[in-house]
Amino acid sequence: MYSGLELTLLLLGSAVLGVVAFRMLHLPPMLGYLAVGILIGPHALGLAENDHTTHTLAEFGVVFLMFSIGLEFSLAQLKAMRRVVFGLGMAQVVLTIVGAMLFGWLASTQLPGNFGISWQASFALGGALAMSSTAIVVKMLTERLELESPHGRKIIGILLFQDLAVVPLLILIPSLGKPPEVLMETLAWAAVKAVIVLVLLLFIGQKLMRRWFSIVVRRRSQELFMLNLLLITLGAAWITEQAGLSMALGAFVAGMLISETQYKHQVEEDIKPFRDVLLGLFFITVGMLLNVQLVFDNLGLVLVLTVIPVMLKFALIALLAKWFGASDGVAMRTGLGLAQAGEFGFVLLTLAAGAKLLDPFMIQLVLASMVLSMLIAPFLIEKSDRIVMKVASNEWMMQSLQLTQIATRTMAAQKHVIIAGFGRSGQSLATLLTDEKVPYQALDLDPERVREAQSAGANVSYGDAARRESLVAAGIYRASAMVIAYANTASALKILHQVHELAPSLPVIVRCHDDSELDVLKKAGATEVVPESLEASLMLASHAMVMMGVPLRRVVHRVQSVRDERYASMRGYFHGMSDAADDPEHLFVRLHSVPLAEGAGSIGKRIGDLELDEIGAEVAALRRGRERIEATRESLLAEGDVVVVRGSAEAVTRAEGRLLN
Repeated sequence: MYSGLELTLLLLGSAVLGVVAFRMLHLPPMLGYLAVGILIGPHALGLAENDHTTHTLAEFGVVFLMFSIGLEFSLAQLKAMRRVVFGLGMAQVVLTIVGAMLFGWLASTQLPGNFGISWQASFALGGALAMSSTAIVVKMLTERLELESPHGRKIIGILLFQDLAVVPLLILIPSLGKPPEVLMETLAWAAVKAVIVLVLLLFIGQKLMRRWFSIVVRRRSQELFMLNLLLITLGAAWITEQAGLSMALGAFVAGMLISETQYKHQVEEDIKPFRDVLLGLFFITVGMLLNVQLVFDNLGLVLVLTVIPVMLKFALIALLAKWFGASDGVAMRTGLGLAQAGEFGFVLLTLAAGAKLLDPFMIQLVLASMVLSMLIAPFLIEKSDRIVMKVASNEWMMQSLQLTQIATRTMAAQKHVIIAGFGRSGQSLATLLTDEKVPYQALDLDPERVREAQSAGANVSYGDAARRESLVAAGIYRASAMVIAYANTASALKILHQVHELAPSLPVIVRCHDDSELDVLKKAGATEVVPESLEASLMLASHAMVMMGVPLRRVVHRVQSVRDERYASMRGYFHGMSDAADDPEHLFVRLHSVPLAEGAGSIGKRIGDLELDEIGAEVAALRRGRERIEATRESLLAEGDVVVVRGSAEAVTRAEGRLLN
């Protein structure tokens, strides 16, 4: 038997190793926790027991998870998405539970043998299987930039209702374990207690919460703020536990109360470390429940229980989404995104086990099938486009129509700018380009934003800039530049890869959060990277210096010198036919791309040997294959390189001659 400290060290050490391993495999950390629990649990290596101590830690994990769900609970959001949440989402959860109960009835009365699945057990199983993994799905949608897509909105709406449905299920499932003769009385009494506690917490607590938080915040102590946050969370959980209800219900209500205050976002950040660590320990304890030997002995049955619920859940959600007006492609993507089991499914299954609604053998089989379904979820979502293209007969037509609409808008455009992302930054850029009469074409994945912007006359189309077809339709071969106007490095790398394949000499400007992402974006071929943090610091510094009495001219000169040094490659521009009127003397510094085809005279030479500085030119950038490499005097030029030279019109012309002849 381990001491409390030894058990904690074992769990933390195992969790670190498991999360590192699964991160390296690009899988969600939650699956790492489950794998660690299976490995160190009593049914495998036997390093840790699933005892009272681990159960207590796990329960706190669920408490903080429900608190976070309460924080995200927004009446305004529910109202805006009410058709998806309370229509599609409610239908999915209710029909999944009804389907499980129908299967339980058939298994008990129609199939040969005594399966012994009561309606209470079927209800609990249905509730557990109705849940999908918010952690996996949201992570995948975020990485794929699909949160605002039609299927992304439906997935988020269904997940939101699933989170809300957990609250009554937390009350109902433990009550279902009571003897049949007192079941209705138990449920009624639980409902009365829930109403009384919720009224007290919501109405009295709401009035007290703002005042109490104001008092705490005025003390200006981060330590006090954190202690107060823990007190409220655990205190609300204690109140509901004393009333014979779930601790998680009290935590959910506490989160709801704080979500109505101005401290919501600070609380959300402060509570995240507690939630993630304790929730990780909860998943470890879930993994400890799994009897690996029993699973291997019944592997065929486990696989059947994995495949059939996933397929049925996919079919149910896809059909419901289609019934609620979605296209075939959107309906199928929604079903594929939510076909797996979820975090709250484990919570509800644990409650069902505690209430003795299911025998241990059934719990092991269902638990194993849920874990397997979550393991395959990332691959299903990753391959969803390919699956939909093969199955949905009209998906090709829908995508072709979308690409045709983009192409129609850009058919007459020449030397235009392609803007990836039409959020605040993209719209500001579009306004400036319009003022300068520079044509542009924007691509965005938010259908509502695209519709409203098109109505206002903006040149924006619904499309994914990371897709080769969308870039071709947007006229990438005729474009003069591309700007990735949102800060998402993973997506930017995908776009840079496609741009390199299609138009390797096209300059691409990328927005990012800070300098930590600069090197990887430059290496991928970005012409320039603009970190938000640098620009914010320059603005802060300029305002501070002006307030301190530094002359405005000196401030402007100082900020400009920093920009010139940081954005060296932005000095100059790629010349076009329309620039002649603005530069009649050909004096402006400009950029010019020179591809080195077979036979170019500079192939095999060092940049320094060309002595371009003598004619007033310099090499601003050097592209080789997919990468942009550092251009120094010692750099050897090779066939296929694209050399970007900077200088006046005359200098650029002479530099091109030295490179090619």
